[in-house]
Amino acid sequence: MYRRHLVALAAMATAGIAAFTAPAWAQSNEIRIAHIYSKTGPLEAYGKQTQTGLMMGLDYATGGTMMVNGKKLVVIEKDDQGKPDLGKSLLAAAYADDKAAIAVGPTSSGVALAMLPVAEEYKKILLVEPAVADSITGDKWNKYIFRTGRNSSQDAISNAVAVDKAGVTVATLAQDNAFGRDGVKAFKDALKKAKLVHEEYLPAATTDFTAGAQRLIDKLKDQPGRKIIWIVWAGAGNPFKIVDLDLKRYNIEIATGGNILPAMAAYKALPGMEGAAYYYFGIPKNPVNEAMVSMHYKEFKTPPDFFTAGGFSAAMALVTALKKTGGDTNTNKLISTMEGMSFDTPKGKMTFRKEDHQAMQSMYHFKIKVDPAFAWGVPELVHEIKPEEMDIPIRNKR
Repeated sequence: MYRRHLVALAAMATAGIAAFTAPAWAQSNEIRIAHIYSKTGPLEAYGKQTQTGLMMGLDYATGGTMMVNGKKLVVIEKDDQGKPDLGKSLLAAAYADDKAAIAVGPTSSGVALAMLPVAEEYKKILLVEPAVADSITGDKWNKYIFRTGRNSSQDAISNAVAVDKAGVTVATLAQDNAFGRDGVKAFKDALKKAKLVHEEYLPAATTDFTAGAQRLIDKLKDQPGRKIIWIVWAGAGNPFKIVDLDLKRYNIEIATGGNILPAMAAYKALPGMEGAAYYYFGIPKNPVNEAMVSMHYKEFKTPPDFFTAGGFSAAMALVTALKKTGGDTNTNKLISTMEGMSFDTPKGKMTFRKEDHQAMQSMYHFKIKVDPAFAWGVPELVHEIKPEEMDIPIRNKR
């Protein structure tokens, strides 16, 4: 069923403009959803997982019909290539030319920040998945923005659970972009007991981490007690190579959040490492996750990954909202429906907070175990950090 939907979408894409010149009466029986994501570019792997999850989620949530209240869900794909200006223009075209009622995406926080004013200008909903920066639902937010993806504060506060202890000294290693800087700011704000002594920011395209690692070592090596480098990184490059600089000589540990499975191959060298993850397929125990894992194994012979769950969650939110409105895509009606709305996801129940439309959700405190059956370090659950256990700041100016 899922494969047939992909074939149909591909056929529509090759039809080009003709696909969007159908008579008005035909379009009234459609709900057009634009998915703008990094189909190519530095975050391509993340974007493709999100698209897989979105389509699987729509299929699951509609019982394989791709219909809500007699209306066909039509997904229009657009590749922002990780470029903010391109993402901005693609979203405007989706709303104006393609008559999309709702948009989903993007992958990059920088692209998302460029797109927020477009949603406000066209008075249409942008459901952000998976861009993470706090400012998206913070000081750059507007009422047309909802987010199923986790934000930097959810990442940071859950990771602080693992490392925020008296006598611990922390330094951070992050990308010099909105994702990295918002992540470190939120992490720093979340620390109450540990001492933060250095923030190291490197270009997103960095492949040689030696100089940055040396600065981190110099700041930590003479500190007493437990010493940790907390890493927040996305896309290419492997910052975990810094373990090759003999961190053990200085009793320096590494901590980080979850990641996609290929990136977690580096975790095999770090047994016992702690952190907090947004998702790992083996952790949540609920019917939606079981269904997604089963669908993914059937289609791809592999488990679903980090961002697959995000796309699936976005689909569950959309279909839940559209069912509640009876298929009505009026923006104000959707907003009033989605504010405070709870919906099932592979992670369990999420709820859109009324104040900033951020999805409140569980995170997972883990410890890495090495299992020869897996090509990556396996995050074993220590504790499910539930929404009510995290005091996620409301950062917007509503």
